[in-house]
Amino acid sequence: MYKGLVVDKGIMDRDPHFSEGCISCHKGDEKAQDRKVAHKGMIKRPSDDVKTCALCHEDITKTYATALHYTSAGQKHGVMGRFSKEELKTFDAKVFEQSCRSCHASCGDCHVKGPVISGISTGLLKGHRFVKRDEGKTCALCHGGRVYPEFTGEYGGTPDVHYQKGMVCMDCHKKTEFHGDGNAYTSRQARKDRPSCINCHPAGQEKTEKAKSAHATHAGKMSCASCHASGQYRNCYDCHAGKGATSKPAFILGRNPRDKKMITTLRVIPTVRDTFLSAGIKMENFDLLPNYWDTVPHNIKKRTERTRSCDVCHVEKEGFLTKEKLIKDGSRANEGLIYTPKPIKK
Repeated sequence: MYKGLVVDKGIMDRDPHFSEGCISCHKGDEKAQDRKVAHKGMIKRPSDDVKTCALCHEDITKTYATALHYTSAGQKHGVMGRFSKEELKTFDAKVFEQSCRSCHASCGDCHVKGPVISGISTGLLKGHRFVKRDEGKTCALCHGGRVYPEFTGEYGGTPDVHYQKGMVCMDCHKKTEFHGDGNAYTSRQARKDRPSCINCHPAGQEKTEKAKSAHATHAGKMSCASCHASGQYRNCYDCHAGKGATSKPAFILGRNPRDKKMITTLRVIPTVRDTFLSAGIKMENFDLLPNYWDTVPHNIKKRTERTRSCDVCHVEKEGFLTKEKLIKDGSRANEGLIYTPKPIKK
């Protein structure tokens, strides 16, 4: 047992999680000499049930049981507006619990062993030690399709200025975002304590008059990322059409579907009309929701094309969503996000 490739006696002596032995979490028969007998009844992923960790971490598990990382509620509520009442029942039974819920994160997924994503896993983080935090392995694995490679510059372009300064995920995203605060939110947008640029960069404290003027002029009209996203970011196509995922770089500006008065960076969410057809769901209300949603690309830069020249937006209209650029056979709601900037007097 102690000489195994996964667990050694040194770890077990130092880590308090092993004070009661493996069976305290994994069950099985610790007295058995035969591997098959010892593993009979073993629970492979004990933290899938938060009650396991609650034995020692009661306060954290109370809030994590309703946290978005655990419930995956954001996935459900993000698409349910397209369904009729009957279709929603079918979705809950045949799709959400069997598919979407498989993406939920247990305590062990972040603190012990990386989950399997599309057949890939980082494995044990540190030989079965319980790790408090390791963003490069935990955050990056699940959020490595878009966010993390944009942040580090691995997707192309320059790394996010915060990453260049040595910052990591939890410098902006605080612990309560992961462990929850006891409230059952329908999506991350419902949280009031999400990271905001102005938390660290309050208006009125700019170093130049030009910056003060630009921020005052665009306040309440454009998101920070609209000007400060350094370039193209990843957009996905076809991945909900049963054809395999296709990613393409793009920079898209348009109306925020949650606040039409605000212009922001948009990302394609490629739900198509027949996404759930195999489950008997036609999505009767498909056109009520758009295929483009507000996003904050993690490739922020102080100076970009748009901060250097007003003409990029107001003359060249670079990056703005147009009817010609809309995805094929997309929702009719997409047209409501189109925005054409007005010329400015010089």
